[in-house]
Amino acid sequence: MTRADTVEVTTPDGPGRLHVVAPAEALGVLLLGGGHSGQVRTVDLDAVADALPDHGWVVARYELPWRVAGRTAGPRPPASDPAWLAGVDAVRAAWPGLPLVTGGRSAGARIACRTWDDGLAGILALSFPLHPPGKPAQTRLGELTPVGVPVLVVQGARDPFGSPEEVAAALAEHHTGERELVIVPGATHSFPRATAPAVVAAVVDFVGRRGNGAASV
Repeated sequence: MTRADTVEVTTPDGPGRLHVVAPAEALGVLLLGGGHSGQVRTVDLDAVADALPDHGWVVARYELPWRVAGRTAGPRPPASDPAWLAGVDAVRAAWPGLPLVTGGRSAGARIACRTWDDGLAGILALSFPLHPPGKPAQTRLGELTPVGVPVLVVQGARDPFGSPEEVAAALAEHHTGERELVIVPGATHSFPRATAPAVVAAVVDFVGRRGNGAASV
């Protein structure tokens, strides 16, 4: 049996909001942020939140304060990082001792990478925006490669923000730790509904090797 809750988070920038789906007995916690719009109801985030509790993982989708306040675009990085870290603290306090994976899609993946710490079990990067479309010189590689915990990048096969070839080459050239790349055919920077099972399978495999009692996931 799963339980769904909405939890307010106190941050330096005003209240944030966690949308939590939790199994009765948890093996780990996955904290996810939205993309540039801050939207946490997307095909990929919905699919992961629907599926992972059946595998023993709590999923908490985090609306940052600017999204809660009604804005549809956040401040320039890294202005949202302190508010994100307040969400990290909140889920750690709610589920002490459980493995925690943080991440999100696009801008949310960038925030998670910038704010990583050694206490995390991993980082999930859905559609990591390696560079703006058509501007490969404006790379965000410096946010991705310094992460010192395992990272899973799930990338659309036709993502204009970073093709699979570009992401794979960047990770290979600047390898600083455990990195996994899963390519989703038929996807661009967003994941069509038909690709949701592939996204979920990649995430289940990744977190299943990091949760308490991983053999049962």
